[in-house]
Amino acid sequence: MLTEFQPRHLDVPAFAQAGVTLRGNDVLSNYERLLQESGGQGADRQVQWEARGAQQSDASGHARIWLHLSARLSLPLTCQRCLGPVDIVLDVARDFRFVATEAQAETEDEEAEEDVLVLSRDFDLQTLVEDELLMALPLVPRHEACPTALTLAVQDADFEAAQQAQPKPFAVLAGLKTGRKG
Repeated sequence: MLTEFQPRHLDVPAFAQAGVTLRGNDVLSNYERLLQESGGQGADRQVQWEARGAQQSDASGHARIWLHLSARLSLPLTCQRCLGPVDIVLDVARDFRFVATEAQAETEDEEAEEDVLVLSRDFDLQTLVEDELLMALPLVPRHEACPTALTLAVQDADFEAAQQAQPKPFAVLAGLKTGRKG
């Protein structure tokens, strides 16, 4: 019997036992939080992801349930250096191990290299994809080298002209001093 796995309602134990791979090529508009990060730009951009279920035995012979996830997206953001548009490529590859309870997940997640999640028969894989891509966002998006020259002046020409027109206090004092001698 062939089982159809749905990314929004994934039966993780059955998915891992089957050892199958799910692939998705969704539009960015299906990922509300990512779209919000882009300021609504690039809604038709492709979010590519792949999830593979696996079941492996640990040293004691108990079956462990795994999900191997990879995702990729080119997200349009604003460069914080030149304030122009910049495409940031987000590329993630993560492994998740599933356990029976939340308490067990909290305990084991502290020591494990992989992320530990609670086992579910109704797991939202697409939300996990979005979470991982959000965590891959840079703190400060910017170009490697901005395409336009940056204006680094802190004053404009009008400000300079106004400064030149103002009398200089020490020059006024020097004038008074020289006027007394004469």
